[in-house]
Amino acid sequence: MQQLLEIEDLHCRYGDTPVVSGLSLSVHAGMLACLLGPSGCGKTTVLRAIAGFEPVSGGSIRLRGKEVSRPGLALPPERRGLGMVFQDYALFPHLSVADNIGFGLRGLSARERDNSVARLLELVGMPGTGGRYPHELSGGQQQRVSLARALAPEPPLLLLDEPFSNLDVELRARLVGDVRDILRAQGTAALFVTHDQHEAFAMGERVGVMHEGRIAQWDTPFNLYHEPADRFVADFIGQGRLLGGLLVAPDTVETPLGSIHGNRAYNWPRGCHVDVLLRPDDVLIGGDEGIESEIVERAFRGAETLYTLRIPGGGEVLSLMPSHCDFLVGQRVKVALQVDHLVLFQG
Repeated sequence: MQQLLEIEDLHCRYGDTPVVSGLSLSVHAGMLACLLGPSGCGKTTVLRAIAGFEPVSGGSIRLRGKEVSRPGLALPPERRGLGMVFQDYALFPHLSVADNIGFGLRGLSARERDNSVARLLELVGMPGTGGRYPHELSGGQQQRVSLARALAPEPPLLLLDEPFSNLDVELRARLVGDVRDILRAQGTAALFVTHDQHEAFAMGERVGVMHEGRIAQWDTPFNLYHEPADRFVADFIGQGRLLGGLLVAPDTVETPLGSIHGNRAYNWPRGCHVDVLLRPDDVLIGGDEGIESEIVERAFRGAETLYTLRIPGGGEVLSLMPSHCDFLVGQRVKVALQVDHLVLFQG
């Protein structure tokens, strides 16, 4: 499959401070990929380096097989043929919606341009709004116009920098799904930067979790959640707790909640101390079997309730249960485990 974007051993610095250190990734045609991480991890710097707004101090960036960035070389942004959607929409306030979208459509006749703008407005769910101005639009509508403008020149790769962070939660969730569907319908590849794992999981076929300027894991959302590569990814992705135990066989751990037999084998010495990652969906409560524990917190979430439980020995685990299974803080319940993915870290 054709590689649109190839980044190899990328390094970026601000003065003497390293921001990106040895990052590598690739994005193929039609792929939707995300860079996910906390503030300050370097994800936006990577995007700006791909776009040509930041120089690189090491490594290289190739677009469609052509090197566009390396130390001493930086092809200007306008010659990279990329689309970009910004956090602040970056629309021209004095231009109509149609003129904003058609701004980059040079070389077309007026009829062709009008047809293209009309098609894009239809695509982003805003038909008939070409005569309006940015100040007359809601934030969600402005972001749709920004997306249409970026798609107008039909770039092979679209870069999106935290594009939904200024929107309210409900609108953000809806727009993420809409943008994903639009990009798939267009066959446009995208690299999406966010600090929100729900956005990353909804958008990305591949997600790179960044930590201190590096990609800690580049994987599917499913694997990031169920098979995290290290403690940082385990902690950053989803919710969970680490429960201490002893490795009694390559695929079996003895814990305060009983023996866990999992899907992976670890070549560590038997009897060594390990930490077991338990996600809330690994922990079942309220049955007739298990270890008696105490509910110390509960967070009602509508269809589900997240419980925090104190287990024998003083440790805590989380359990996510349907909200019709209603337990109270202070109540003692049986805790049982249903662990399909055995994820261990050496203690």
